[in-house]
Amino acid sequence: MASVVLSEAEKLYIVHGVQEDLRVDGRGCEDYRCAEVETDVVSNTSGSARVKLVETDILVGIKAEMGTPKLEKPDEGYLEFFVDCSSNSPELEGRGGEELGTDIANTLYRVFSCESSVDLKSLCINPKEHCWVLYVDVLLLECGGNIFDAISIAVKAALFNTRIPKVRVLEDEEGTKEIELSDDPYDCIRLNVEEVPCIVTLSKIGYRHVVDATLQEEACSLASLLISVTSKGAITSMKKVGKGSLDPESIFEMMETGQRVGKSLHIALQKILDEEESLGTSRPKVGFLG
Repeated sequence: MASVVLSEAEKLYIVHGVQEDLRVDGRGCEDYRCAEVETDVVSNTSGSARVKLVETDILVGIKAEMGTPKLEKPDEGYLEFFVDCSSNSPELEGRGGEELGTDIANTLYRVFSCESSVDLKSLCINPKEHCWVLYVDVLLLECGGNIFDAISIAVKAALFNTRIPKVRVLEDEEGTKEIELSDDPYDCIRLNVEEVPCIVTLSKIGYRHVVDATLQEEACSLASLLISVTSKGAITSMKKVGKGSLDPESIFEMMETGQRVGKSLHIALQKILDEEESLGTSRPKVGFLG
């Protein structure tokens, strides 16, 4: 992951500020930076979104394709995640970027392993034979800290924007089944993203923890806790990253903070998505090249 080199004096300044609940950029320990969210930015996808969290820039595109259900879940569709780290940081070139991409993809699989996150049964067309497969492509355009949170926001926004064509299964007299896709672009199904979790990363700095850490703050943190939280505040998964250790009391405090911050994050994100949806085709589009 991209990092910065700080002097001991700079680290001390950041740590002391966190202890006083006053970070370098003026935020409190539980405050997020202002994020820009835009959906429907890539034309040849079923759904897409771009999230810009100051210097962190994420683009997510979702493509719905027909596939065969998995043997263990014959009446469900499924999601596939692919992550490309094309960040400008030299550390993300070659193997470093591949390892980070694999780590992010595995984290997303773990977050969405909760059965209630997405209604996969609604993606089934014909049990054991046909289903919708959602290929979620994540592109890391720029890395400026807190990439897991930004990616999870972008994925939820892209799923909200996803439109899947309605299909009918027709059967002739001989029992042969044919699939008929609707020609109407507005005749589609939408996914319910109410239970889709967002990741809240809490970085331990000194004796306190912060959310939405910058690259400089990440350089001062030896351990972080990634918590996936639903809109109702339920924790669906946790993952500890970093070389340092976390004591049980700190973990419980971080979980409580993650639930509290996560609920606020979902409310703010859903408000933006609903406002953008209400504008319809009249809303101005910036696009990922803007």
